[in-house]
Amino acid sequence: MKSLYTDAVAVPDAGDVVDVINASAPAMPQESDALARARAFAEPLLSSETLGTGENTLAHADGAAAILRHIRGSDAMQAAVYLVYTCDHLHKPHEVLSKSFGPGYADLAMETTKLVRVQRMARISQGEQDDTSHLPQAQTAAAQTESVRKMLLAFSRDLRVVMLRLASRLQTLRYFAATKQTVPAALAAESLHVFAPLANRLGIWEIKWEMEDLAFRFLEPQTYKDIARLLDEKRVEREVGMETLRNQLAGDLRQQGIEAAVYGRPKHIYSIVKKMRGKSLGFDQLYDIRALRVVVPSISDCYAALSLVHNLFKPVVDEFDDYIARPKPNGYQSLHTVVRDSNERAIEVQIRTRAMHEHAEHGVAAHWAYKEAGSKGYGGQVTANSSYDAKIAVLRQLLAWERDLSGAAQNGANGLLDDRIYVLTPDAAVLELPQGATPVDFAYSVHTSVGNRCRGAKVDGVMVPLHTPLRNGQTVEVITAKDGGPSRDWLNPELGYLVSHRAKAKVRAWFNAQALDETIAKGREAVEKLLQREGKTALKLDDLAERLGFNSADALFEVVGKDEFSLRTIENLLRPPEPEPTAATETPVWRKSSNPAPKGGVLVVGVDSLMTQLAKCCKPAPPDVISGFVTRGKGVSVHRADCSNLRNMVARSPDRVIDVAWGSELGAAHYPVDVAVEAIDRQGLLRDISEVFTKEKMNVIGVQTQSVKGIAWMTFTVEVNNASRLQRVLKLVGELAGVKSARRR
Repeated sequence: MKSLYTDAVAVPDAGDVVDVINASAPAMPQESDALARARAFAEPLLSSETLGTGENTLAHADGAAAILRHIRGSDAMQAAVYLVYTCDHLHKPHEVLSKSFGPGYADLAMETTKLVRVQRMARISQGEQDDTSHLPQAQTAAAQTESVRKMLLAFSRDLRVVMLRLASRLQTLRYFAATKQTVPAALAAESLHVFAPLANRLGIWEIKWEMEDLAFRFLEPQTYKDIARLLDEKRVEREVGMETLRNQLAGDLRQQGIEAAVYGRPKHIYSIVKKMRGKSLGFDQLYDIRALRVVVPSISDCYAALSLVHNLFKPVVDEFDDYIARPKPNGYQSLHTVVRDSNERAIEVQIRTRAMHEHAEHGVAAHWAYKEAGSKGYGGQVTANSSYDAKIAVLRQLLAWERDLSGAAQNGANGLLDDRIYVLTPDAAVLELPQGATPVDFAYSVHTSVGNRCRGAKVDGVMVPLHTPLRNGQTVEVITAKDGGPSRDWLNPELGYLVSHRAKAKVRAWFNAQALDETIAKGREAVEKLLQREGKTALKLDDLAERLGFNSADALFEVVGKDEFSLRTIENLLRPPEPEPTAATETPVWRKSSNPAPKGGVLVVGVDSLMTQLAKCCKPAPPDVISGFVTRGKGVSVHRADCSNLRNMVARSPDRVIDVAWGSELGAAHYPVDVAVEAIDRQGLLRDISEVFTKEKMNVIGVQTQSVKGIAWMTFTVEVNNASRLQRVLKLVGELAGVKSARRR
């Protein structure tokens, strides 16, 4: 690729942050011939092999090692490049590499190999295949990229793993550029949105700039060519003019007694396109196509140099930024100004101190190393005493990078690195799970039906118990049954089957649905038996439910199964109405009584001493709001005003409703009422509930119980003289261990 520098003076390289990583890496034998031995070990295994990209594996390793050497990567790091690619060709790679090179090399090679596989598989699931049906539910390409970012961070406890991946990815992009092959879009996008921002955060600018331009060239080739052509058309004229300006400014600064290094700023196509798009500018409107950078010893020299620049050239109004007085949030400091030369051509000038320059070019890690050097100046070397602080600085950069790209607000390295793990499906999708998650958690994160039918699991091809904790980078395959559901043992925290709250909620939902299904089945059976007795089997169940005021047959079956709806109501609906009596045959519907307060304490308002009966479907009791319905031959049936049966009868015969009220002299009469209790079945449950009724002096005259898979459904019929007392009793029952609800039916 052509250089995009505006003159021949190069900016400082980014090897300093690599020194930090070299100094802070786990100890490994520093053998003088380690690199040569590693290449000799790898050559017979790799020389005839090719990567998935088509590149020769040994040539790729050579290229990645050269990139690391250019940014001052250690011999040990370069040697690890070759060992990484031998892992796929060794039967027991960790054991073989440990014996030949030591456990340090083996660990680094294995961790990097694992990450290579993870990202290769993630790219496939993200977009290299047209069929994305294998992705987990609601898994999008953006979410998948996010998971890859987090996974890369999770693998970065040994920062050299990151360095090896950056060098390998840049070599892959160079190979595609050299061979002019079509680049998979997922690989190019991952390079631009994952690897380049990471290199940026670590201050490895050479890799960052080149990776951005190459990835952008592959993703938007026409735009890349257009900008490159615009740069090339004016390159010669621009470089001649910039060299003249650079020499002029350097000389004027020396005359003013300011020691300054003046050089041109590198221009990169991707950064140009980003600025054009971000500010909606045309190419000719960019001020920094011509740009100079001035590096001086002190802050006072910065402002002295700025004054000189403004005297030599014409400043552009509103194009001055003082990032020294007001640093950017990431700590960046510099003076930015735009001026015009005698030909009215815009020139951007940046002025900063050496410390500011190192911080801007190499990130926080280099800035820390510079401060450690103190009065001796910055020599690009990290001493043993400063390596710990430098390592902390690099880790902070990794954490800041993850926050920038994923938007995750984490507190400290431990929370970020240790509270989540990232594992793979057999189809290469990356899934994020809580630390300690098991194959059952994994199964539910793929899909609810997969979790419900999970019966076994393989981790990295080996069968494991379902409560086995998973680790970063493992590939999990779930073995499922054709049907069936989860085990109740999965909800036992002591057995350790589930960690994810989401998975636990799905298991509970399954069992709740099963209990509802059984209730509906019970109600369906009761309704169908009734239809058989009445000879109405041809009647559609949905039509019956609609006539009774329900939205669906299942809604009817549910209340019947819970004994909350009387089958007598259905009988009344199914039986043909009796013929209306004629004047000759009419018989009285009710009889007179000499007692002003009829039996049961009910007074019929407006029609004295009517025959009455308390409805069994809702069992009213004082002081319930009540209503009467005139039946055929059985007097007035008294219902609670909120009774569903009454509502249905009134809808059919509104003229037969009659006002009723409780008599003023109720005496010591007792009324039966039903109490429905739902609870987790346990030993002694019936006894405990009965004791509550006994202590409250309520006589229990009937009990119905049913237990369905650990859930007890109980109906108590108790006698009360006043229904208002029942609220206190229901509250006491609801407080018993295992009771979910207690209510009056």
